Amino acid sequence: MYKYFFRLVFKRLDPEQAHHLAFRWIRLAARVPVLRTFLAAALAPRHKELRTEALGLRMHGPFGLAAGFDKNAVGIDGMAMLGFDHVEIGTVTGEPQPGNPKQRLFRLVEDRALINRMGFNNDGSLRVAARLASRTPVFKPVVGVNIGKTKVVPEEEAVADYVKSAERLAPYADYLVVNVSSPNTPGLRNLQATEALRPLLSAVREAADRAVSARRVPLLVKIAPDLADEDVDAVADLAVELGLDGIIATNTTIAREGLGLKSDPTLVKETGGLSGAPVKERSLEVLRRLYARVGDRITLVGVGGIENAEDAWQRILAGATLVQGYSAFVYEGPFWGRAIHKGLAARLATSPYATLADAVGADVRKTA
Repeated sequence: MYKYFFRLVFKRLDPEQAHHLAFRWIRLAARVPVLRTFLAAALAPRHKELRTEALGLRMHGPFGLAAGFDKNAVGIDGMAMLGFDHVEIGTVTGEPQPGNPKQRLFRLVEDRALINRMGFNNDGSLRVAARLASRTPVFKPVVGVNIGKTKVVPEEEAVADYVKSAERLAPYADYLVVNVSSPNTPGLRNLQATEALRPLLSAVREAADRAVSARRVPLLVKIAPDLADEDVDAVADLAVELGLDGIIATNTTIAREGLGLKSDPTLVKETGGLSGAPVKERSLEVLRRLYARVGDRITLVGVGGIENAEDAWQRILAGATLVQGYSAFVYEGPFWGRAIHKGLAARLATSPYATLADAVGADVRKTA
């Protein structure tokens, strides 16, 4: 049904316009009490066996919405209604910014992928913090807040920009994510180098602790799939050294070669980050490498190319306690979360593992 609707309606619209239209419908549905109850029952049934503890937080399951869909924290209830166990908002920057010129979002339908060069378009940390502070939740998913660098801020002032966002947003975040891996803000990926990353993460940790004294806000870093293996290892070692709570692997890729892309070459050549099915293999490789390096000392979040329950299950076996998706939602529609949960429950039931926690990293441990 949705796939027919996608071909008939959404595919004919500019991708960004289609996103805003669909998101508006989701938010409207979540505001209608009887309708949202019905939709949540249909689209987000609970599976007790999937209950997950991660980052000191309890969730109905391991499957969440990756950052980028709800940049400004305007639709958290709507996304929970559709079955996402946690919702990561953002990326939010210190100051508001419009992002890059349009057109900046492209569908590669044949590859079940997206290319975006959005450029962190968002309302800024002050407005997003106010929105979170005034929120009266209907549903209560775990809410992560993903923060990035304001484009006009020079690289040498990046730490102060991140600190500003952390201080404003940490009181309303179940966890914080430092995004240093988007390809669409000039110089941002340079911050993944450990000599730049160490002071940045340390400063954000201190800022979050200053802003929230009653609890410890978990802090994670999101990395790119384009890092060389030795750099993945270096980030893993740094995360353990600093007592970081987690790593999200991975963001979008700037690679195009060797991915077997079938879409129109004109689309493939568009600049920006490629997400969806083509990044699946590398994202899984990075995750496996991270787990082999850090084991259970920190929480790993698998994202990138997750299309179905089998993909999510493979990430869990590779070391992910939590998994996230975004691009496949465009192609699969509102029943996607339900299908992921149902499929994960079925795979767990036929596996040798009593709980999802037992399955985390099992494939990597077998080969160690």
